[in-house]
Amino acid sequence: MSTSNASFKNKCVAQVNCIFCENLLCTRGMKAVLLADTEVELFSTDIPPNRTVDFVASCYSTDSCKCKLRDIACLKCGNVVGYHVVAPCKPCLLSCNNGHFWMFNSDAVSTLNRLDATGLNLLLWGDLPELEDSENEESESPSEEECIRLL
Repeated sequence: MSTSNASFKNKCVAQVNCIFCENLLCTRGMKAVLLADTEVELFSTDIPPNRTVDFVASCYSTDSCKCKLRDIACLKCGNVVGYHVVAPCKPCLLSCNNGHFWMFNSDAVSTLNRLDATGLNLLLWGDLPELEDSENEESESPSEEECIRLL
C-alpha cells in the first residue's frame, strides 16, 4: 500500500477534477513525477476511478520504459485525462514509487488540496485510513469546504 511508504506520508491528498468539464475524477490524488522522466509532473491515485473514467484505445508502451499503459478518458466529456499502468516494467517496480497505477496528466486536470477533519490542516497521505479491498472511491467524497485550490 502506498500510504505505508514513509517518504510519501507527508504528501498532501488532492481532489482531482477534469479540466475540460470539472467532473470529479478522484478524491485520493497525489502530486507525483513520472518515473521514466522526473521532469514530468502528474497526479496519481491508488484507487481505480471506475465510475469516473474508462479505457480508450489499446495498450501501448513508451520509448523510456517497457510499462504497459492504457489511456483513460473522463466519462462525462470523453477527453483523455491520463492513463493506467496495466503492467509495470521491472525497472519501474524496483525504483522508488508510490504504488499508484492510475495517473492523471497535469494539463488535463485541476486539483484541490483536501483538508483534514478539523478543516484547519491539509490532509496528508499518512493520515488516510488504510483501504480494504472492498472499499472504493465513492465512500470518501469530500465536501467543497474540505478542499482548497492548489496554487
